[in-house]
Amino acid sequence: MPGSGARTVRQPPALAALPSERLSAELGEAVMPGPNASPVGPLSAAASRPEALRIAAALLHPTLLTSRGEAPEKIRRMDSRRSCSVMSMHQKHRNHLPVCLSVPLSLPTYLSVSPSLQMPSCCGKAVRIFVTTLFAAVVLFAILLAYVTGYQFIRTERHHLSFGLYGAALSLHLLLQSLFAFLEHRRMRGPSRPRHLHRTVALCIAAYQEDPDYLRKCLRSARRISFPGLKVVLVVDGNRPEDTYMMDIFQEVMGAAGQAGRVVWKGNYHSDGGGASVLAEEAAQVARVVRSCRYSCVMQKWGGKREVMYTAFKALGNSVDYVQVCDSDTVLDPACTIEMLKVLEEDPDVGGVGGDVQILNKYDSWISFLSSVRYWMAFNVERACQSYFGCVQCISGPLGMYRNSLLQQFLEPWYHQTFLGSKCSFGDDRHLTNRVLSFGYKTKYTARSQCQTETPTRYLRWLNQQTRWSKSYFREWLYNALWFHKHSLWMTYESVVTGFFPFFLVATVVHLFYRGRLWNILLFLLTVQLVGMVKATYACFLRGSLVMIFMSLYSLLYMSSLLPAKIFALLTINKAGWGTSGRKKIVVNFIGAVPVTVWAVVLLCGVAYTVYCETQDPFSETEKALLIAGALLYACYWLILLVLYLAIVAKRCNKREEQYHLPYAEA
Repeated sequence: MPGSGARTVRQPPALAALPSERLSAELGEAVMPGPNASPVGPLSAAASRPEALRIAAALLHPTLLTSRGEAPEKIRRMDSRRSCSVMSMHQKHRNHLPVCLSVPLSLPTYLSVSPSLQMPSCCGKAVRIFVTTLFAAVVLFAILLAYVTGYQFIRTERHHLSFGLYGAALSLHLLLQSLFAFLEHRRMRGPSRPRHLHRTVALCIAAYQEDPDYLRKCLRSARRISFPGLKVVLVVDGNRPEDTYMMDIFQEVMGAAGQAGRVVWKGNYHSDGGGASVLAEEAAQVARVVRSCRYSCVMQKWGGKREVMYTAFKALGNSVDYVQVCDSDTVLDPACTIEMLKVLEEDPDVGGVGGDVQILNKYDSWISFLSSVRYWMAFNVERACQSYFGCVQCISGPLGMYRNSLLQQFLEPWYHQTFLGSKCSFGDDRHLTNRVLSFGYKTKYTARSQCQTETPTRYLRWLNQQTRWSKSYFREWLYNALWFHKHSLWMTYESVVTGFFPFFLVATVVHLFYRGRLWNILLFLLTVQLVGMVKATYACFLRGSLVMIFMSLYSLLYMSSLLPAKIFALLTINKAGWGTSGRKKIVVNFIGAVPVTVWAVVLLCGVAYTVYCETQDPFSETEKALLIAGALLYACYWLILLVLYLAIVAKRCNKREEQYHLPYAEA
C-alpha cells in the first residue's frame, strides 16, 4: 500500500533473460501508459520500469494485454525456449509480486489487472475506433462529394475533354498504390538476416477431385522444398472409391520415403454417425498419424474445403510452430517455405504471410493468360502495397503461412463462421486472414516465396470463380471493418475506396451510355484503355517484362464481365448453393452468365438510345472529326494489341510443355 512504505521486489530469476525493450513493446500502454502518466499504485512504487515489465509479463504472458486489442486475444510471442510456466512462476514468486498483481490466475488475465491498468487501454481503443470511423466517413464523403458535384479543373468549351476532382482522386490513389508497392519491393530485395532453421513447419494440402497430373506435380514439389524436417499433410475431401486415386498418388510420391502414413476416415471432425466415443477414437487416430509421420494422407467424409483445412489444423494441434497452406493444384518453389518463415521470424508482430502466386496453365487459353497478368498485378502491386503497411487483406490459399499458436486460438470460430444465419462455405482463405488481422497482428506479402497454380481456362468457370470470390470479398469487408482501428489508416482508406469503386463505376457507365452523346461513350472507352495502358506500362517497368503490356486488355474483361459479376455477387451474397467443382470433372454452371447478359442488354440499349438521340440533331464538323479520330485511335489500339497477342501468346496456347519451367515439379 502506498502509505506503508515501498516493498523491495526481487526480480524473478526465470525472467532475467527477457529483454525489457521487447516486453515494453509487447505490453505497451497496458502496463506503462506513458512517461507522463500518473504512477499506478503499488506497481510503480514497488519496482523500476524494467522490473515491473518483467513481473507483469509473468502474469500477462501468454495473453499479453496491449493497446492493440483485448487481452484474451493476444497470443504468446516470446520464444518458447525462453518462456516459462506462468502458473508455476506465479506460485514460486507470489511473495515478490506487487499487491495489485498478486491475483489468482484462474481469472481471465484482463480481470487480473487492476482497473487503473486497464483504463489507458480502454480509452486508447475507444479513441482509435472513433478516429478510424471518422477517417472512413471523411474518405467516403470526399469521394461522394467529388463524384456528385462533378467539379472540373480542366474542360474544353463544349465539354469534349475534361479532368475533374473525381478523376484526380482516382489518379492519386493509383499513384500512391504504385509508390508504396515499389517501396515494398525495394524492401524485399534488400538483404535478409540469416535464420536458423530450428522451427517446425507443417504443409497442409487440401484436395478435392483433383486432376491426377496436377496432384502429382504438387506432391513432387512438396518433396523438394528445401526446409529440413518439413511435415506434409494431405487431406482428401471425400472417402468414396472414386476418391482413392488421390491416396494412391500420395503413396506413389511420398511412400518411397518410408515415413508416410495413411488414414481412411469414415467421418470427419463434425460428422454425426458413430457416437461421440467413436468420433473421439477416430479423431485421436488421425492425430496420431499426422503428428508421428512426416508425410501423412487423410481421406475423410466430404465436407468442403473448410472441413478439410480444419482436419489438418486440428490434427496438428500445437505440434508445430508454423502452418503452411497449399492447394492440390499448386506447384511450390523449393525456397517458398524458408522465405515465408523469414518474414514471420523477423517480426513477431506478423501473424501471417503470403507469397507470389503465378499461373501454371497460363497458355491453355486466352482467359488463363489474362488471368496470369492480372494475378501478377494483384500480388505485386496491390498486395505489395498492402504489405508495406502490414495489412494484406487476403493471404491466398495456394501459398500462405501462419503462426500455429495464433491459428489454434481462432480455429473454432473460423470454422463455425456464419453470415446472416447461414454457415459460410467459401472464402476460407480470406476469413483466415481476417482472423489474424482481428487479433491485431500484421499480415505480409513476400515476392521471394513463389508458386504456380491452376486457373480456369473456360469463360463460364472463370466467371463463377470470380462471382464466388466477390461474394467472399463483400462479406469479409463487413467483418474486417470491425478491426480497422487495430491497423494502419491505409487499410481503412483502401477498403473504402476499393469497396465502393464498383458502384461508382456502374453509375458512371449508365450515366454516360444514356446521356445521348456518342462522344461520351467513345471517350469513356478510350479513358478505360488509357488507364489500363498506364498501369500496364508501370507493371512492365516493375516486372521487367513486356508481357505485362497485355494487362491493359484485362480492363475490357473487367468492364464487360467482372463488374456485373460483383453486383450480382452482392445481391446474392447469402446464396451458397454453387461453388468450386473438382478439376477431374469440370462442371459447367450457367448462373454466372445471367448478370453478364443483363449488363450487356443494359449497355446495348444505352447505345441504341444514344444513336437515336444523335440522329435527331446533326453532328457539327468538330464532333465528326472527334468521333472519327477517337474511333480510329480505339481501333488501332485493339489492332496493335491483337497482332502482338497472336504473335507472342496465341502460338503458345495449348502447348502445355512450354508452360512449366519448373524442373522440381517433374519426376
